[in-house]
Amino acid sequence: MPRLPAVLSILFGLSLFSAAAPASQQGFDQWVRDFRSQARSAGISASIYDSAFAGAKFQPTVVKLDRKQPEFSRPIWQYLDFAVSDTRVRNGQARLQQHLATAQALEDEYGVPKEIFTAIWGVESNYGDNFGDFRTIDALATLGFDGRRASFAKGELIAALKILQSGDIPADRMRGSWAGAMGHTQFIPSSFLAYAVDADGDGRRDIWGSVPDALGSTANYLARAGWRRGEPWGVEVKLPANFDYGDAELDEQESIEEWMDMGVRTIDGKALPQLSSASVIAPAGARGPAFLVGKNFRVIMRYNNSTSYALAVSTLGDRIAGKPGIQGQWPRTEPKVTYEEIREVQRLLNEKGFDTGGQPDGLVGPNTRNAIRAYQRSVGLKPDGFPSAELIRKLKN
Repeated sequence: MPRLPAVLSILFGLSLFSAAAPASQQGFDQWVRDFRSQARSAGISASIYDSAFAGAKFQPTVVKLDRKQPEFSRPIWQYLDFAVSDTRVRNGQARLQQHLATAQALEDEYGVPKEIFTAIWGVESNYGDNFGDFRTIDALATLGFDGRRASFAKGELIAALKILQSGDIPADRMRGSWAGAMGHTQFIPSSFLAYAVDADGDGRRDIWGSVPDALGSTANYLARAGWRRGEPWGVEVKLPANFDYGDAELDEQESIEEWMDMGVRTIDGKALPQLSSASVIAPAGARGPAFLVGKNFRVIMRYNNSTSYALAVSTLGDRIAGKPGIQGQWPRTEPKVTYEEIREVQRLLNEKGFDTGGQPDGLVGPNTRNAIRAYQRSVGLKPDGFPSAELIRKLKN
């Protein structure tokens, strides 16, 4: 079909949306009525349910964001440039100083460095400046009604209703991201129920309006996830020229002595820290910085299961504490790789007999990196598992 002129396309799209919106709201309203019995069976009172859903609206933007496919696989250095910017470091130092007595008391109680939970605050909501303005009930109900992640959304919606029933927050203040993450440090409702604490002693766990409650809840989460008191998250390292990048995975865990025997050294020549279950990671392959990480790095990944996220929190925490940032140079001239290009890489690897562990999904996880390494070895490239432009060219030829 020929493309409509831009203005007509916009008008046509708006007319379709306007026609569809009432039907969506009508279906959503019916879903809310039907879900009431499930909530009541989970112990939610009729009055809490009815007040929580009074005026609830279907949120088309939530559906759009949930289904949005990433155009680019953003390079880790671009993510870190934003997440660990000089401005964010300065603001983090200022916010920590502002709440220093509280933060120090939380560090003493939970064993988590105050700079780490302050860094999570910074990465998650820019220190409370942006933790989302979606009504959590509306967002989760929309996701439950839409169906793609219905089971997750329904469970979190029940958890959100239990929070309202406990009296920690009224429905009109329960706001957060489109996906249901809430407050200064972006707890989903089930995590709130499991880990939120009343650090300021006012009888409520208020991660929206109370910085002590938000930071205390985050420190409690990390402590209960297994944080090792007194142990650093890791350290930037220099790898020997003959390093086998097949060992640069989180599931390859060795003792510090074994890594030293392999020639791994800190970037500044100091002794390697004593880390339990230490792993080497090289997020940009052989051309970028490498890190030796331990148990606490994995604990940060329990908060958000992303190596980039954990590295952002760890290095932001270091910089808030006055330590230097990452010293190694990222391969900034490397072209951006699109989401579709990663899918194509996975498809071509599978076709050539290098199993990526399933159907192409555009995500570079351990299985895809292992397949890339195997292919790189077969064609004489350094097997670092990094989907570079050179790799993509070779695969397509």
